[in-house]
Amino acid sequence: MTDWVFVGLGNPGTNYALNRHNVGFMAIDVIADHIRAPAFKIKSNAALSEVSTPGQRLFLLKPQTFMNISARGVAPLLAFYKIPLDHLVVFHDDLDLEPGRIKIKRGGSSGGHNGLKSLDESIGKDYWRVRIGIGHPGHKDAVTGYVLSNFRKEEINNWVPEQLGKCATTYQDFLENMNSVAWMNRIDQK
Repeated sequence: MTDWVFVGLGNPGTNYALNRHNVGFMAIDVIADHIRAPAFKIKSNAALSEVSTPGQRLFLLKPQTFMNISARGVAPLLAFYKIPLDHLVVFHDDLDLEPGRIKIKRGGSSGGHNGLKSLDESIGKDYWRVRIGIGHPGHKDAVTGYVLSNFRKEEINNWVPEQLGKCATTYQDFLENMNSVAWMNRIDQK
């Protein structure tokens, strides 16, 4: 059986639910809804849902720690099930991409993202990253307030569900072929 882990990065709690920084959680929720995953249960600092199909098991994970210590919710699962880093896919917000753009890559730097920094320092860098563009506020001093603010109503009603829905309806292509370029092209069509 092949194991995969899809992690969404975000901050726990209802007051953060619609924050730009929580688009990773949103992606995991949309995927869970699409595949009718069982309800999430709290285990080892994470909300976890497990879906098994013939020959494959998919763990959907939302760390229940704050962003800067995300690895505390991810590393124990990877260690327990002995899941290699190339079977970890992390969904996260990206300031350097325009809102709604999605890019997929394996490895690389954290780009200043505290959730990725936590993972990189704890487990290494050689995992898949689904970078979901949220745009930049224009000045570095405004970044914290921007990522911790809610998406605008027009974003929630337009590109957010559209792009996250594409992640949910096409992810199986990636798992079958591990072809990030083809997956990205299917998701990121404008």
